[in-house]
This record gives sequence, C-alpha cells and structure tokens, in this order.
Amino acid sequence: MTNPLLDDWSTQFALPPFADISDDHFAPAFEVALAEARAEIAAIADCADEPTFANTIDALELSGAQLDRVLGVFYSLAGTDSNPAREALQREFAPKLSAYSSEITSNTALFARIEALWQARDDLDLTDEQARVLYLTRRGFVRAGAQLQGAAKDRLTEVKARLAVLGTDFMQNLLAEERGWFMELAEEDLEGLPDFLIAAARAAGTEKGVDGPVITTSRSLIAPFLAFSPRRALREKAYEAWLARGANGGETDNRAIAAETLALRQERAELLGYKDFASYKLETEMAKTPDNVRGLLMDVWAPARAAAEADAQVLETMMHADGINGPLEAWDWRYYAEKRRKAEHDLDEAEIKPYLQLDRMIEAVFDCANRLFGLEFAPLDVTLHNPDARAWEVTRNGAHVAVFIGDYFARGSKRSGAWCSASRSQKKLGGDTRPVVHNVCNFAKPQAGQPALLSYDDARTLFHEFGHALHQMLSDVTYESISGTSVARDFVELPSQLYEHWLDVPEVLGKFATHAETGEAMPKDMLDRLLAAATYDMGFQTVEYVASALVDLTFHEGAAPADPMAAQAQVLADIGMPHAIRMRHATPHFAHVFAGDGYSSGYYSYMWSEVMDADAFEAFEEVGDAFDPETAKRLETFILSTGGSRDAAELYTEFRGRLPGVEALLKGRGLSAA
Repeated sequence: MTNPLLDDWSTQFALPPFADISDDHFAPAFEVALAEARAEIAAIADCADEPTFANTIDALELSGAQLDRVLGVFYSLAGTDSNPAREALQREFAPKLSAYSSEITSNTALFARIEALWQARDDLDLTDEQARVLYLTRRGFVRAGAQLQGAAKDRLTEVKARLAVLGTDFMQNLLAEERGWFMELAEEDLEGLPDFLIAAARAAGTEKGVDGPVITTSRSLIAPFLAFSPRRALREKAYEAWLARGANGGETDNRAIAAETLALRQERAELLGYKDFASYKLETEMAKTPDNVRGLLMDVWAPARAAAEADAQVLETMMHADGINGPLEAWDWRYYAEKRRKAEHDLDEAEIKPYLQLDRMIEAVFDCANRLFGLEFAPLDVTLHNPDARAWEVTRNGAHVAVFIGDYFARGSKRSGAWCSASRSQKKLGGDTRPVVHNVCNFAKPQAGQPALLSYDDARTLFHEFGHALHQMLSDVTYESISGTSVARDFVELPSQLYEHWLDVPEVLGKFATHAETGEAMPKDMLDRLLAAATYDMGFQTVEYVASALVDLTFHEGAAPADPMAAQAQVLADIGMPHAIRMRHATPHFAHVFAGDGYSSGYYSYMWSEVMDADAFEAFEEVGDAFDPETAKRLETFILSTGGSRDAAELYTEFRGRLPGVEALLKGRGLSAA
C-alpha cells in the first residue's frame, strides 16, 4: 500500500492530498521520513571532503525535507482538528523529535565542520546572507549544547526530551478542558443578549450536541456573554470556568506541569552556563536582557494601572446604581464597560457587529494588501483539512506568490486562540519554493445560511494574523532557516501589529463595513464614533496584558518557583494588580509560555513590537497617506521580505532611520496623559 504522505503530490500547487490521507498514514510516514533525515545528517557529518559552505551549511538547510513535509500536514491537523488518534501521535512524536534534534546538535563531527567554517569565515567569500546563516547555525548549535561533554551533554538531552513531552501534555490538557466545559442557557437566560450572540450560542449548542444555546470557553462566545448578560450569577459562573482552565484537578490539571517545566528550563539554562532561563532566552532577542524587558513593561504599567483604577471607580459606581453592593468584580468589568461605552460613545456592539461581516473584512484585508504591495487573491477550489477552511492563490503582476489558507471558525477540536503558520516556507535554495500560509482563528460560527459577524476586536485579530501572513508570503530569501517569520521573537509581532492599523483607516471601514441585511455602508457618524473610541478601555486591556508579561518574566528570572501559582499571586500583589482585573492568561492555561517555549520569557514581545509598530505607522501618517507607495515599498524591502537575514534593529533602522521610543506606544494606547 502506498502512503500519500510520502508520494509526490500532483495536486494543485502541490497541496497535501487531504482526501487521501488518514490518521493511520502518519506514524509510518513519520518513521520513514525520520530515518531519511537521520541518514542525510550522517552523510553531512561523515563526509570525507573538507567542509565547505555547500557541503555543510547548504546540505543542512536541505536536509529533512520529507520530514518537514509530513510534520507540516500533521501539526496543521493536530492544531485545528484534533482527535484522540492525533493526540496520541503528538505524544509519540514529541520525544522522538526532541531526540532527533539533540542528535543533530550533539553530533561532534557535524559541529566540528560548522566550527571549521566559522573559524575560516573571513576567507570563504560568503554573501551577506550566507554569513548570517553560518552565524545563526553555529549560534544555534552552541545554545543547544554542542560544546557540552559527558554527563552534562546527556542530561541536557534528557531535559529537552522531557520538556517536549510536558509542552504537548499542557496543550492537550487545555484543549480537553476547553472542549469539556460548556454552560447551557435556558430561554430566559437569553435576556439582554444580542441576536448575533444568541445565534452563535445556538450554533455552539448544535456543535456540542445540545438542544439549545450554550456558552463555551471560546473567547468569541464568552467575551460578548460577559459584556451583555445582565445575569450576574451566570457571568460569574462563566468567568470562573474560563479562568479555571487547566486548574480543575484530575488528569488535565496543568499546575504540576508548569512547575516541572520551569524547573527544567532553569536546569537547562544552568547547564549552558546562564544564571537563569530568562538570560538564556533573551540573549538572542532585541531586548537582550531581563532588565530591559522589565524596564519597558514598568514604563507602561504605571500609566496603564492609573487609567484602569480610574475606570474601575466609574464602573463600580454604575454597578452600585444598579443596586449591587460590594466591589466591582472581574465578571462585572466587561458588562459595565460595555454599558459605559454605549453611554459615552453611543456605541453598541450589537449595533456594530452587523457591519463587520467576516467575508467583507477578509475583502478589506486583501484590498489593503493589494493597495500596499500589489497582491491579488483568487479563490481556489481545493480540498483542505476541514470543510470550514478556504484557500486563495496569491499573485503579483500575474506571477504566483503563495497559497493562503484561512480557517476562521471555532470548533471543539481546534485549540484556542489565533495563529499564523506556514506548512511550506519560502526559499530559493534547491529551487524557488513558494509558501503555503495558514491563518487560524476562533470566531463564532453562525447558524447555517447566516453571515459570520465579527466584533471589532475580532476584526483586529483578522488583520493581525494576516500581517504575519504577509511576512511569510513576501519573504524573499535563499535559506529557509531565515525565511518569513524566522526572526527574533520580539520582532516577529511587528508586521502583524502594524497591519492592524489599517483597520482603523477610515476609508477601509467606509468601503468594507456594510450591513449584513441591507448592504448599506456603516453610517459616517457611527464610523466616527467607532474610531474615536479606539482607545476605550485601554487601561483594562493594557493591565491584563502587562500583568501576564511580568509574571512570565518573573517565572524565568532567578531560581524557578516551586509553586508557580504562589509566585503568580506574589507578582500581582507586588505590582498592585487592580482587584477587578485578572491576568489575560493565568498560569494553568498560559499556552504561549507552557505549550512549548516559543514565548517563554517572551510574552513581553507583543509590547516590544508595539513600540515599533506605533512608530512605523507614523511613517505613513507623516506623508499623509496610509497607502503611500514609497513607504510601503520600504516596509516590504526592509521588514517583510528580509526574514532573519539581518539583525532586527538594523532592519528597523533602515526602514525608519532610527529606533523608536515608548512615546508612540503610549500615545497610540491613549495613555500618555495618564
């Protein structure tokens, strides 16, 4: 029997033949591809010829292509449409992949070849990009422990293998808890809820097999429920369930996993000669040190907390006027903030949402990309990983640029949040390879035949993830290891957060915000009120984010806490966390930090990038045109097309002429005067 994962794909744009792939194909394809990758690494390490850039670095870049292809399909499915078989495979693959990675970085013969090239780099006549790849390759090996020997080397391999297992377990536990909890609503519980939310709750009930509406822990359902439901007891029940994800005891409790993860990260850092994990992790980022990160976060914390405390007093007064005594609680904030927004800005989310249709917002995202970078999008009729997903061919001047796949709706088998990934990345080595880029979101799915409606935050998420997609699609480098979003973690959010600004350009909403039933454009006075309220409730939003970033940083500075929950409570007490605001991501469901170490010590990076994105959009504002061709060309040339081919600070300085300060960020968040 042939395995479609290992065959040549004759599908359009060589997309995976999802109709022919079953879960039974993954394990055998993985073993074949892993063996092939190991053989390719051995051939490089054992090569009898003197090391050259071509027979060592180029060969390394090209190795493992079959394995990457198999895993690209598998992890796309595991993240967006999980099932017990795929979860079992994740648990099986995680330690094997960790072992394979450790085999490469601990291969002394292979590292000796890389080191020889490094020592002779001045005589190799390398291009700038080759020199960068050599530097990053060697640095990656050293930071993975290539210079360790004996027991330390063996222990590091064990630590990394265990961390891989823990990251997988953390995410699967979280998915299980999110899938398992829902709150059924009786008809009288629908009082005060807007039509869009009632429809979404009924659709969620259908998905859960319940005859009636339900609220799940999907943000696209629970956030508007907290904003609109007048039933305080139900708000409290829903909020506490949302907050308790990963901390409910039993097999899916993540608290012990978090503690073990932090201890092992600290041990990993010490084995590599660093005082703590934050110092190890931040060495390669723009921020460089924990002190620099803390400085930024505290510069923002003080004005944000002041704004949030002032808002809390107003909201508590409103609550007392409703006859509810006692302090404002976390499950009250969104409800009274929405009431206040309607009173002060004459804005009602239920009135706004019909103008923010998903399909029209996708058109807006594409139209901005066309005006800025000349990209065009044509729907593709192809079989994808899920019937809800859809695909487009991206072209420029008639030439193929990429395939873009959007998977927008929440479902119980999909992990929470929103993300961008590339199942195939851009590169030129070994032939011109064009990317296949995915945007995944968790918007509430409408009932059959009804349009999907977004909140303004949902629309912002759509623009954000597409900014990441542009970073992948417009990449123009030779080497895959520095392609697209393969950049410093605190630089990777710049393109995504910058792209959010175009949602706030009046002419964009003026064109694409049209009513789902009447087709009429959003009235100008509503548009003006919406944009005027862009920084509304920003104290709350900033406080819940910065608190999470500070907890993450503190977890990884100094000795690992034996009790992360106690450490979390201490951090929040030390910074004076407002009573009615909780962290955006409490430790047991902080997937950014514990489902792998991508954002560990790095959750601050959204704000570090925001310092740049606020300043970068000012480059367009300074010339008086959000679609200025010259500024857009500079943005593509120095940011979007370059990947990790140069140092992030150098690239930003090339684009803007200087590095930014925090002032533009505070101004953009409306916190300057706080």
